[in-house]
Amino acid sequence: MSRRTEEALTNHQPRLPPLARARESHPAGRAATRSVKQKEFHYRWEYDLRAGPEALWPLVADTNRFNRDAGIPTLDGAGLAEAEAGGRVARRRLRLSKFGVGVEWEEEPFEWVRPHRFGVARRYRRGPVAEMRVAVELRAREGGGTRLVYEVWAAPRGPLGRAAIALQLGRVSARRFAETFRRYDELALSGAAAAASDVRAAAAACDRRLLAALERRLVEEGAERALAARLVETIERGDELALARMRPYALADAWGATRRDALELCLKATRAGLLDLRWELLCPLCRGPKATASALRDVRAEQHCDSCRADFTVAFDRSVEVVFRPNPAARRLEVREFCVGGPQVTPHVVAQQFVAPGSRRELRHALEEGSYRVRAHGLPGARTLAVAAGGPAAATLRAGGGWPDEELTVGPSASLSFENSTGDEQLFILERTAWNDQAATAAEVTALQLFRDLFASEALRPGDRINVGQMTVLFTDLRDSTRMYREVGDAVAFGAVMNHFDVLRESIAAEGGSVVKTLGDAVMAVFPRPAPALRAVLRAQRLLASPPEGFRPLMLKAGIHAGPCIAVTLNERLDYFGSHVNITARLEPLSTGRDCVISEAVRRDPAVAELLADPSNGLTAHAVEAQLKGFDGDSFKLWRVSPQRDGDDV
Repeated sequence: MSRRTEEALTNHQPRLPPLARARESHPAGRAATRSVKQKEFHYRWEYDLRAGPEALWPLVADTNRFNRDAGIPTLDGAGLAEAEAGGRVARRRLRLSKFGVGVEWEEEPFEWVRPHRFGVARRYRRGPVAEMRVAVELRAREGGGTRLVYEVWAAPRGPLGRAAIALQLGRVSARRFAETFRRYDELALSGAAAAASDVRAAAAACDRRLLAALERRLVEEGAERALAARLVETIERGDELALARMRPYALADAWGATRRDALELCLKATRAGLLDLRWELLCPLCRGPKATASALRDVRAEQHCDSCRADFTVAFDRSVEVVFRPNPAARRLEVREFCVGGPQVTPHVVAQQFVAPGSRRELRHALEEGSYRVRAHGLPGARTLAVAAGGPAAATLRAGGGWPDEELTVGPSASLSFENSTGDEQLFILERTAWNDQAATAAEVTALQLFRDLFASEALRPGDRINVGQMTVLFTDLRDSTRMYREVGDAVAFGAVMNHFDVLRESIAAEGGSVVKTLGDAVMAVFPRPAPALRAVLRAQRLLASPPEGFRPLMLKAGIHAGPCIAVTLNERLDYFGSHVNITARLEPLSTGRDCVISEAVRRDPAVAELLADPSNGLTAHAVEAQLKGFDGDSFKLWRVSPQRDGDDV
């Protein structure tokens, strides 16, 4: 990073020429330096750590966790963003008490460049301190590791403030910071970022005999013994802040398990009494949880984010995430707030920078290739940014007068200039547009057969409708079932139909889908993605056409389409409807029972294309044009997918 850029990124920090210095011995890094200018204290600590900046960042930049681990008192209430006044970006007003002394302050939004630096400024309305600024920098060292620099500037309010700063920052915090960063270094090296921070405190909140009984019950419910043991160990020894929001896909990645296994484990653990399931409603801008529901009936489509000052409509595939926390009987949690800001609150944001009116700031930071968005907090709209190899080496992103509609392309190492052409200060935000792939969305979870089996009563409030987003819908029906009833009799035919339901259910569940409902001999099922739906129905067709001895062969007609759907409650169960559901229902009658009719949207899916192109799968796909009932005037391009015969081509 150039010196010019480095200065631009830190120009909010006061530059204080030291008049007096005091060097203190430091157990976890280089000596700490304290300087005093008039009534302002400046402390600087340096630590040489073995882990790299990328590994340390999720721990160091989690200011809520760091403040707790460093012994900072809890906040008295989360605080609310104040309305903009005089052109300022909204600040938060927060408060806490220490030794019976009330402290209240106004906090600016954090600034950061991930994973290299972050900082914040606080101006106190009450208490012994008048103002404080914190700046943290993580520099990669040659040969590996990180030089972590932690700086604090504090202006006291009177003699009590000078004494408090010298004692708290100069002595107590210096020791606790060193201990905390040393432990974070060990956690980052081990990859155990969510490990216990205080095993003794965790154990005190658990009844080990009850945990052992619940673990046995979980295994009896069908959970894999090794995974059940990992979950119980996490509940018993895990960090409170991590346990308050357990994400099954994050657990899977940490354990080296498949994501579906971890998700189904958590669902079973909820039924066994180990965990509680929660539905978090996420703001599409800051992506933070703005409301939490313990049941689907409590989920409301229309929400508001105080931080972003924006209304939004929730969608199952993006803004509703399923998380878990220990049941109070299994582990008592006392989750408190120590900080409401910090980079880890919005991990998708790469950089967040203040820019004064009529000013500009330069950012030179290596970006991964992909899609990004630049916006200014409080201003409408955003500018999309594509980072691609060979892109331009510099670009200017200007707030004021509206954002251009066209996408801007830059190279991975491009210099970005944030320019504020308005008359007010602006907070520029550079964020990834891709949502966190560790989120288990409501769309995925509600599509699981296990969820429908274990949580049959989970449904939306009658009359509510929520957008599910992109879903894959499957309709099936038995061919010539009426004739079968006539030929073999009702009892035998009914048994064959029930057996066919079992085969379908097993095939659908194995691919991560679920049966939504049955209509006579027909089935409606949903999947998060098209390829698993196609694999499931082809397997079911194969099994039904060649059953074990003593069973009648059956031909299964099937149609698959993918598109946005709406979730509703019908007959006290979660159901789906919309034009794309109607299209799918019209595809199944076009099937012969020896094929599956899929839409062009399904055929274009990359995983489906790969499935069809692989010769080992032995599949053929033939294009057809068809008119669908209820869609007069529209001609649909469809594909018949079936086992490949000699002379067939995909």
